[in-house]
Amino acid sequence: MNIIRLSRTYKSAKRFTEIVNVFLKHGFGQVIEQIHLGKYIPFKKRLKAFGVWPSLKEPNVPERLRMAFAELGPTFIKLAQVLSSRPDLITIFYANEFKKLQDEVPPFPVSQVRKIIEEETGRPMDTLFSRFDELPIAAASIAQVHRATLLDGSDVIIKVQRPGIREAVEADINILSTVARLLDKYVPDSRFFNPTGIVEEFSRTIKKEMDFSEEARSCMRFRKNFEHYDKIYIPRIYNDLVSGKVLVMERIEGIRIDDIEKINALGYNRKDLAKIGVDSFYKQVLEDGFFHADPHPGNIMVVSPGILAYVDFGIMGRVSDELKETMANTFIALMQRDFDKLIDQYIELGIVPEHADLEDFRREFKTDLMDFLDPLYGATLKEINFAQYLDTLTRLAIKHNMKIPSDLLLINKSMLVLENIGRQLDPEFDFFSSAEPYATKIIRNRISPSRFYNKAKRNVMEIADFAYIFPRQMRQIVKKVLKDDLQVKMYHVNLPEFMRDMDKASNRIAFAMIISAMILSSAIMHATGVGPKLFGFSIIALISFGFAFLFGVWLIISIIRSGRL
Repeated sequence: MNIIRLSRTYKSAKRFTEIVNVFLKHGFGQVIEQIHLGKYIPFKKRLKAFGVWPSLKEPNVPERLRMAFAELGPTFIKLAQVLSSRPDLITIFYANEFKKLQDEVPPFPVSQVRKIIEEETGRPMDTLFSRFDELPIAAASIAQVHRATLLDGSDVIIKVQRPGIREAVEADINILSTVARLLDKYVPDSRFFNPTGIVEEFSRTIKKEMDFSEEARSCMRFRKNFEHYDKIYIPRIYNDLVSGKVLVMERIEGIRIDDIEKINALGYNRKDLAKIGVDSFYKQVLEDGFFHADPHPGNIMVVSPGILAYVDFGIMGRVSDELKETMANTFIALMQRDFDKLIDQYIELGIVPEHADLEDFRREFKTDLMDFLDPLYGATLKEINFAQYLDTLTRLAIKHNMKIPSDLLLINKSMLVLENIGRQLDPEFDFFSSAEPYATKIIRNRISPSRFYNKAKRNVMEIADFAYIFPRQMRQIVKKVLKDDLQVKMYHVNLPEFMRDMDKASNRIAFAMIISAMILSSAIMHATGVGPKLFGFSIIALISFGFAFLFGVWLIISIIRSGRL
C-alpha cells in the first residue's frame, strides 16, 4: 500500500525507480529483491542476474553505500552526514565511511535568489539592500549564502533556501520511510540498525535545518546566553528579514580559527584563543544546556585579539539537567583519578538493554573499561588522547548494546572537533581541566539547600498524586477481573516470519500441483486425441503443456531468486 501511495504521481514513481536502480548499480540487488521491490528493476537486468545477486557480506559494503548516497543527491548526502555522528546506530565502520561525504553542490541562479527573497519578504530588493553580491560565498544542498549591505550601511549575509528542496526532501523521506518499513518487515537482520528509527530521527533533523526561522531563534538564544561574556561574539539577527526560507544575519569579518598562519602573522595569542574556545563550549554544555553542535573551524572565527565569534546555527544540541550532572561527575572523576566513579558515570550515560542482567552487565562493562583505563593511570591529562578516549568509549557502548542518547553523541562529536582545534592552537593545551570550574559549580549546586527543598517538594507531590490515583486504578483492575475482561497481550518474536515462510511454501506446493495436473491432463488429451490436431499433436494438449512449461519456469526462477533451493 505504501508503494502504491508513493507511485500515485509520475515524479514519485520516477524518483523511486531512480533510487532502486542506483542501489542496484552499487550491488544491493539482493536487498532490493528481499524487500519485494524487484519490479522496479529493469527486465533486462533481472533476466541477466537470474535471481543471483552479489553477497552483501563483502568488506566494501559501507563504501558502496556511501557512493550510492552521494549519487542520489542532497537528501541522501544529508542522511549520511547525520548517520556519521551516530555510530551507536550504524556501527563505527559505516560512520567513518559516511564522514567522507561532502555537502558541496553547484549554486543555483541569482535570478531565483532574488525571486525567493522578494517573495519571502514581500518587498523589492532595492528597498532592502544598497548592495547585493550576486556571486555566492557558499553553496550547499539546502541553501546558499550571499553578501549584502542594508540601506543603513550594515554588512550582512543572506542565507537563501534552494528552490524546490523542501518538496524534494519530503518526497525522498516518504520513500525512505517506505524502504525502512520494508527492511524491518522482510530483512530481520536490519532491525539491529533500527531503519525506521533512523529515518524518523533524520526527518526531524533535516526539517529543523530547513526552517530558517528556527535557526534565527537558536542564534538569538545563543546571543542572549553570551551577552555578558565579552570574549565570545554572536552575530545579530534581522528579524524583519527572516522567514522559513530566508535568513539575514550580521556579517562577521574575521579569520578561521584553524588558520594558524594568519593568526601567527597578526600576533594573536594562540593559547588564549584555545582556552576561550573550549571554555565557551563547556559553558554551553555544562551551564546553559544549549550548545552549538557543528563547531567545525569554518563556523568559529577570530574577529580580534582574544575574541571569537560563532556563525551558522542550523544544528544545535540540548542537554538535560540530569545529563549535565552526570557529565560534571565524569569530568571530576577523571581529574581526581577516581576511575571506579568514572565507570559508574559512563554506565549511567548509556541506556542499559532491557534484557540485560544488570549485575553481569555492570561487571563485564567494568572489565572492558578498566582494560582501557589501566594505561591512563600514569598519564597526565595533557598526555591523554581525548579523541581516542571518546572513540573507545563509544565502541564499548556499542559492544554492550547500550543506546547512547543522540545529544550525548553530538556533544562527543563537538568535543572531538574542539579538542583538535585546541591542540592545533596550543599543543600543550589541557582540554579536561578547562571543565573543572563548570563541573564544580554543578556539583556545588547539587548539594545546595534550595535544590534539596525543590526535589523534596517534587517527590511529595508525586507521592500525593500516586496516593490519589492508585485506589481508582486498583478499582478498575478488580472490576475487569470480576467481569473476566482482563486481557493479556502476547507477541511471539518470530511468528510473523514463520507464518510468512509457511504461506510461501504452501503456495509453491499448490502451484506445483496445478502445473503437474496441467502436464498430466495435456498427456491424457494427446493420448485420447481430443480436439483438432497439428502435426499429429492435439492443439489443446499443446496449449495446456505450453502454459504448464511457462508456469514451471516461473516457479523455478522464483525459487532461485529467493536463495532457498
